[in-house]
Amino acid sequence: MGDRRVVVTGMGIIAPNGNGKAEFDLALRKGKSGLRTEPSMVEAGLACQVASVPQGVEELARATFDEELLLAMNSSHRYAALAAVEAWQDAGLAVPDAADDTVQWDTGAVIGTGVGGIDTMGERVVPMVNAGKTRRIGSTGVEQVMASGPSARVSGILALGNHVTTNSTACATGVEAIVEGADRIRRGLATRMVCGGVEGASVYIWAGFDAMRVLSRKFNEEPEKASRPMSASAGGFIPAAGAGILVLESLESALERGATIRAEIAGGATNCGGHRMGGSMTAPNPEGVRRCIRAALLDGDVRPEEVDLISGHLTATGADPKEVASWSAALERGPGSLPTITSTKSLIGHGLGAAGAMETVAAILMLQGGFVHASINCEDVHPEIEPYADSIPHELQTRQDLRTIVKAGFGFGDVNAALVVRRFEA
Repeated sequence: MGDRRVVVTGMGIIAPNGNGKAEFDLALRKGKSGLRTEPSMVEAGLACQVASVPQGVEELARATFDEELLLAMNSSHRYAALAAVEAWQDAGLAVPDAADDTVQWDTGAVIGTGVGGIDTMGERVVPMVNAGKTRRIGSTGVEQVMASGPSARVSGILALGNHVTTNSTACATGVEAIVEGADRIRRGLATRMVCGGVEGASVYIWAGFDAMRVLSRKFNEEPEKASRPMSASAGGFIPAAGAGILVLESLESALERGATIRAEIAGGATNCGGHRMGGSMTAPNPEGVRRCIRAALLDGDVRPEEVDLISGHLTATGADPKEVASWSAALERGPGSLPTITSTKSLIGHGLGAAGAMETVAAILMLQGGFVHASINCEDVHPEIEPYADSIPHELQTRQDLRTIVKAGFGFGDVNAALVVRRFEA
């Protein structure tokens, strides 16, 4: 990355356990779960019948956008747009009137998604095509199906004129989007960037994972207990939907306009394990993971001993023990000295392309608020993780000492992204 400092001046969140920063912050502190029985999964006969889907979004959308715009927005558009508007306003910026031709030429967006518009494809396009009723797909079908739909939608609402794009690296997407946006600011190519990830809610997204047998199927009768990262009884992840969006800004711009600075993006890195050394389409190369974490620290000029909190990827699969071991090796901090490590997925499930971004919002809220949320449902710590048990918070912790958090995402395709977030100091 370049030399310019990058700070976070705004955040927005649509999450299964709380919409908006205030609700989400409270949910984290209370250890509130967003997991529920999902009727569409029951109806489809999936083995996993639990999902984590934001509630009350339709009401929020109708209070925020006009009817014409709503007709063109599927669930991923709604989630991304609502989170982006909150982040924009949180940054002290005014949402422009649609009739105003002013373009924000110095502001762009990187908003990623893992699966894109498969909800619209499955619910509308394919059935209409098969029924010979293609005209009934409607004029907005393409913009809802295309993966770049959410970032394009946000750019239209906020009149963004800089680089606007969509990234997609499976579960690493949300973190990678923030790394890419920060890099653009550091290189002087933008003043601010709207960055994050989104994933829509659809059984057509979740069914493939269910067929792979990577979703939890043991806790259908107790939904809130189904997401169990770092647990010996973990049986797979719980799919989730939602969006997390940050407004990143150059420090000079933030100071010039007197913006409230939430945190600093100190460093970041991305890489791929090459599907070697144990890595594959569905499993990470441990050496790739370690290299990515170390590269993010090096980019942020942060020493391993300075890391106060790890916001892990930790999905409640067999990869969890390997991930914890990789964190230990990358930071050269063994049992007894590993930083506190928590999994936001224990509360909200796995948001796929949105996961890293939603969890980064959680990390910054913890940094700002001086707390660490509980990593729930792992009372029975996995035997291979047991040596690090003292680093796992089973209940809310007050942590006014928090200065540096590392957030990472490790995705299908053996791709990795890591981000170093620090408390801002002038």
